[in-house]
Amino acid sequence: MMKKPKIAVLYFPGNNCEEETRDRCIDVGMDAKIIRWNSKEDLSQYHGYIIPGGFSYEDRIRSGVIAAKEKMMERVRKGAESGKLLLGICNGAQILVETGMIPGLKNKVEMALAPNINPFVSGYYCEWVYIRNINKKNSAYTILYGKDEIIQVPIAHGEGRFTTKDSALIKQLEKNRQIAFQYCDKGGKIIDKYPINPNGAALNIAAISNKEGNIMAIMPHLERASYSWQLPDSIKNNDRTNAIKIFESMKRYIEEKIV
Repeated sequence: MMKKPKIAVLYFPGNNCEEETRDRCIDVGMDAKIIRWNSKEDLSQYHGYIIPGGFSYEDRIRSGVIAAKEKMMERVRKGAESGKLLLGICNGAQILVETGMIPGLKNKVEMALAPNINPFVSGYYCEWVYIRNINKKNSAYTILYGKDEIIQVPIAHGEGRFTTKDSALIKQLEKNRQIAFQYCDKGGKIIDKYPINPNGAALNIAAISNKEGNIMAIMPHLERASYSWQLPDSIKNNDRTNAIKIFESMKRYIEEKIV
């Protein structure tokens, strides 16, 4: 009998989305457990890791940088380098960028998740947006999405703008097909203008994977939009939305490639 994929949801002081993230993993048929930053538990028993959203260490200095230096992240890095899955959502995405595992082309930090550029709101911004899957080929998190499939999701961050001064890096990300999701309008059109691009991210980037496709950093909260009752103006039933496919894709990938 095939083992259930096991996911460790990594908790750092200040995270606040760990329970919803764990529950979405369980909803799609995976085992999931919240693991504290100072736990000595053996992480090798898990097939993948998720770092949820929130405000680790109060986002002091800059978002994600303190958690990125925690000893646990070295164990997580070793697991991801062996091919295990590693997903960072919102604050988790900021942590992965601060470790250099995203975009992961060099053994150093290559990008930033910088403060939002928004003409109306300075700092933290929470809103429903649309994102489009543009990468079906090499990401473990998009294998169940159709090309150009559109997802309605919420964002909730103050520093969510994927950016770099290195124009060659952006071109390399495009060439490698590492950009997984882009902000778009309701019809899927990519418009580099507020409110379609809610934070001024380069190329409307909402999510980036590493070149191998087993690590991904995504700013929108798919765990908060996985059921119709979570959506704005919903009919309040318990139907699953296409946002939950990110967790279903993880399960499928682990079953086919890892377990």
